[in-house]
Parts: sequence; structure tokens; C-alpha cells
Amino acid sequence: MKGRANQYSDVELAWLKERASMPRPELHRLFSETFVREDVTIGALKGLMKRNRWLTGRTGQFEKGHLSEQSGNPAFIQGGIATRFRKGQVPHNQNYIGHERINREGYVEISVAERNPWTNAERRYIAKHKWLWETAHGPVPDGHCLKCVDGNKTNTAPSNWTPIPRALLPRLNGRWGNLSYDDAEPELKPYVLAAAKLQNAARNAKKNLSQNGEPK
Repeated sequence: MKGRANQYSDVELAWLKERASMPRPELHRLFSETFVREDVTIGALKGLMKRNRWLTGRTGQFEKGHLSEQSGNPAFIQGGIATRFRKGQVPHNQNYIGHERINREGYVEISVAERNPWTNAERRYIAKHKWLWETAHGPVPDGHCLKCVDGNKTNTAPSNWTPIPRALLPRLNGRWGNLSYDDAEPELKPYVLAAAKLQNAARNAKKNLSQNGEPK
């Protein structure tokens, strides 16, 4: 429960207004000593001054032409030189061509010497498994994507990735009641993939019949 608001006499208010430019800690100390007001806290005094717009006039910013305490200080300058990067020196955490990282989806990404189309940087990160696969086999066919064979996304060897039609992904992800490829035991994965391909082929065949006007 909040206490009763402090009361101030006209003399006290006039005295405070006249000294509004003083720093608040100093003003509070002097006010308490002059008027014997031990009941007035520095917070209450600040609130009173603010409500009446009796401000110090300070903005908290350096004014034009002001020099900082470190300006011209040899010790500060020497310390600054010692900690600067020298010409040709790079920070320890700067990534380099060939640097690898794991993205949020669990795929390995590698930094390559290709211009980043979004930042215009001279390098960018791309999926390592795709980069290695295309280096070995050429571009991924249109309408296809690479599927991890053993379910371990960090295994980026080209032999661990196979191109599949994108239409297969929902079936391999366990939609429509299918067993999820990534959740299947290793010995079942080939059968899950084969079943998904068969279902997709049947769907495409039915779609073609409908488009050609054949009986559904």
C-alpha cells in the first residue's frame, strides 16, 4: 500500500525551484539539511521536480566540442593500439571458404566461393550434400530433390543421397498413413522407398488417363 504523498511549504517549493539545475543527489542532501526533512527520499524529490518540470537542463549527451576523459590519454591510446587488428589480420571467429555448420533442419552447410545473391558477399553457405552430389553427378534433375538414404543428414557422401521426385516427399514423410522413411528401420527403408515410388507412379498413371479423357 502506498503511503501518503509528501507535503511541501511554499518556501520549500520556491527554494527547490530556484535550485532546479543542481544534481539531484546534492539537491536532496542540501534540502534535507536545510529544512530537516528526513521524510523526503531522493526518489520523492526527483518525482516532485519532474512533475513541476523543474529540470536540470541536462540531456545526458555530450555537447558539441566536448572531449571525453580518454581523449589524449596516452594509456588509453596505447591500449587501443595494442588491441586493434593489424593490416591483413582477421578475427578468430571469421568464417572461411570450406567452413562448415549445421543448420536448423540438421543439414550440413559449407561455405563456398560463390557470390551471395542476398548480401552480395563473395562467399555463401550451401547444402554440402547437394554440392558434393552435383560435383560428382551434375545438376539435380528438374522436379527432383536429394533424399538421404541412411537417414543420417550429416553423412554427406554422394552415395548416401539419391534424387527423387518432389512428389514423393509427402509419402516418405509419413503422410496418407505411410510409414515415415526416416523412422523406418534400416532394413525397411528400401521397401518404404519402393512403395512410395509405386504409389506415385500409380497416381501419375491415373492422372494421365483422366487428362486424356479415358474412363476413370
